[in-house]
Amino acid sequence: MSIALLFPGQGSQAIGMGAALSEAFPEAKQTFEEVDDALNQNLRKIILEGPEELLTMTENAQPALMAVSIAIMRVLEKDGGFEISRQASFVAGHSLGEYSALAAAGSFSLFDTALLLRQRGKAMQEAVPLGDGGMAALLGANIESATELAEAASEGEVCSPANDNAPDQVVISGTTGAIDRAVQLAPDFGIKRAIPLQVSAPFHCSLMAPAAAVMADALQKVTISPPLLPLVSNVSARAIQEPDTIRRNLEKQITAMVRWRESILEMKKEGVDKVVEIGSGRVLSGLMKRIDKEISAISVNDPDSIESFLNSI
Repeated sequence: MSIALLFPGQGSQAIGMGAALSEAFPEAKQTFEEVDDALNQNLRKIILEGPEELLTMTENAQPALMAVSIAIMRVLEKDGGFEISRQASFVAGHSLGEYSALAAAGSFSLFDTALLLRQRGKAMQEAVPLGDGGMAALLGANIESATELAEAASEGEVCSPANDNAPDQVVISGTTGAIDRAVQLAPDFGIKRAIPLQVSAPFHCSLMAPAAAVMADALQKVTISPPLLPLVSNVSARAIQEPDTIRRNLEKQITAMVRWRESILEMKKEGVDKVVEIGSGRVLSGLMKRIDKEISAISVNDPDSIESFLNSI
């Protein structure tokens, strides 16, 4: 059995995530406290109690999701005896989840990861005035039809694929006008449904260039250690371990498409036959059924699923 650990991105957050972990395991509670100390904020209170509009703010959601993922990893390692370098072959994360993956693999300290994600969230939110950009999920679209639709809808504005999530699900990102046109034009390209997403900014497109510049500067100021196991990068859909390559790809990632479908297939090619989603929700394990049914997928996010996973390896 060859295992890959997957770390979720924005959209997987939920009020109360990690609550059962905090109550059951001191190291989980300590993780949330360390993130609070790094940010000089009571983020744990927002995670556990809300309100939802505060938790979904990009600058809060990003470090919050990472905190939950790392709390789970610490429980697996300290209580379950799980050794990431020996018992997993790869890590990968969807968008912000890439930072969680790198923290889990020892590339970033928890302190630095929390600060980087706070900066990343703020920079992404501030890159485009509210209402000037948007995103839409295309159901029944592959990357080819999504690219053709985005080009037709752009009319000189920004519109491009942002997430290649599965063979039948692609998310596009761009200016509000271009996304509105894409939603209207989608049936002409054989796309079943185009659903505008309730997001605060147009992530993973060229409109995020100001945020990429902020993160390029922020990433120069932190230590990136070689991860204990390879990271399959969003930008290249290839395994990387060299710190300078990791830094460059994290800079590019903000404006580049998340090549998630290709990343999963790359890991399968390298022998992965089981993926474990470490964090809130079940978005990534749900996508697995659409990418490749031969790879088994489970979600680990509470005491019961932790016990079940540890018993399975």
